Parts: sequence; C-alpha cells; structure tokens
Amino acid sequence: MLESISHLAFPLQALIATLMTWGITALGACVVFLLKSPNRNIMDAMLGVAGGVMIAASFWSLLSPSIEMSESLGMCPWLVALGGFICGGILLFMGDRIFTHLSEKRAAMQSGGLKRCAMLIFSITLHNIPEGMAIGVAFGSLAYGLEGSTQIGAWMLALGIGLQNLPEGMAVSVPLRREGFSRSRSFFYGQLSGIVEPISAVLGALLVLKVRTCLPFLLAFAAGAMIYVVVEELIPESQTNENKDWMALFTLIGFSIMMVMDVALG
Repeated sequence: MLESISHLAFPLQALIATLMTWGITALGACVVFLLKSPNRNIMDAMLGVAGGVMIAASFWSLLSPSIEMSESLGMCPWLVALGGFICGGILLFMGDRIFTHLSEKRAAMQSGGLKRCAMLIFSITLHNIPEGMAIGVAFGSLAYGLEGSTQIGAWMLALGIGLQNLPEGMAVSVPLRREGFSRSRSFFYGQLSGIVEPISAVLGALLVLKVRTCLPFLLAFAAGAMIYVVVEELIPESQTNENKDWMALFTLIGFSIMMVMDVALG
C-alpha cells in the first residue's frame, strides 16, 4: 500500500498521513463508548514509545536534513538549525501560556457546556497545528532528495504523532462526558480536535515545495515543536506511572524503532 502512495504528490502523501493521525485521535475519543476505563499502563507505555519515536524523528528526519541542506545552500548550518529549533519550541510554549490563561478564565465562567467544550478542544488543537506542519514539512522535504530525509522517516514521524494523539482524543472526550455531554457529542468534539492536522500538513508541504530556501529553517522549526511536545507532555505524563522505569524503557524502544527504520531501512 505504501508503495502505491509513494508515487503520489508529496502534499497528498502528507494529507493521507495526517488523515491517519486524525483517525487515531478519533479512536482515542471512542473510549467514551466503552464501559471500562482504558488500562493506564498500556496508555503510558504508548506515550513512552511515541516520545522515543518523536525524539529520534526530530534528529534523523528533521534536524539532520536541515543541517545538510543549509550547507548546500551556503547558509550557516548551526545558526539556521538553532534559530528554527528555538522558534518551534517557543511557538508551543506561547500556546501553552495562552491556554493556561484561558483555562483560568474558564474556571470563573458562568457559561454553558459549549464554551467549556471550546476550551477543552482549544488546548489539544493548539498542539496539533505544529504537529501537522511537522508531518507536512517531512513529506515536502522528500522532493529535494536529502540524505537524511526518507519516506520511512516521514511515515514513522506521522505514526509517532498519531500514537500520542490517542490519549489526546481521550483527553477531550472523557472530561466532556463527565460534564454531562452525551457519548456521541463527547466523541464528536474529541475527534474534532485532530482535524487541523491534515490542513496544516498540506500547508506545510506546499510551503516547503514552493520556497526551497525556507526548508532548512522549517525542518528545524518542526523539530523544536516536536521536542517541546515530548518534554512538556509525553515523557512527564508517562513518568507519573508507578512503573516509571518500565515507561522509560518503552521510550528507549520507541527511539530504537525509529532509529533502525530511518537509518537501516531508509
């Protein structure tokens, strides 16, 4: 199946990949239809694996190609990589600050369920925009044949983001269910938080294809956004598990999988 998809235009490949991540978000939101709570150990292990995959992808699929292309374009490699990486992290940092501010306001609201729902969706959507762009940039960069930029790497990056979208879908739908929303409405708003990923992925891929000189910066930018998500959300959340040593091991497993897939098979 991947063989046939690989012949499609890169923005279309990015769209297909992020439709998959959106589907995984919807799968996470489906938990409201189940009677039992999901197994905490399994979910934390998946977060650990996703974190490892995304750390490895940030280097081999994003930073390494960024440095290589900067050199080929006569730019200062370390400066471009540093600038893009820091800007990507700052974007998500600012997003977190904005959401924290809005969350504090929400606590004082006398509004109905729809506004509370909007705040819950906003928190996850804020993270999904740069995540979708990271996938789009990874696929768009394939057009330039960079040594570190591979089809496997782009798909593994999408898979890593998809895995961490599973608990994100749950993070929206479950609280809404607790607030009295129906199962169907809770699921709808939970999966809706992932719809921005396909949109931002196509935009990211198109931007890379149209403006080649922006690619090194955008690759590093996406890497910074990825690392921020991993450090701020995935690893800390998985480490709240009482078996945190096992969760750390799953992070290493995720990193190893991505490293082997990208280096050995790429």
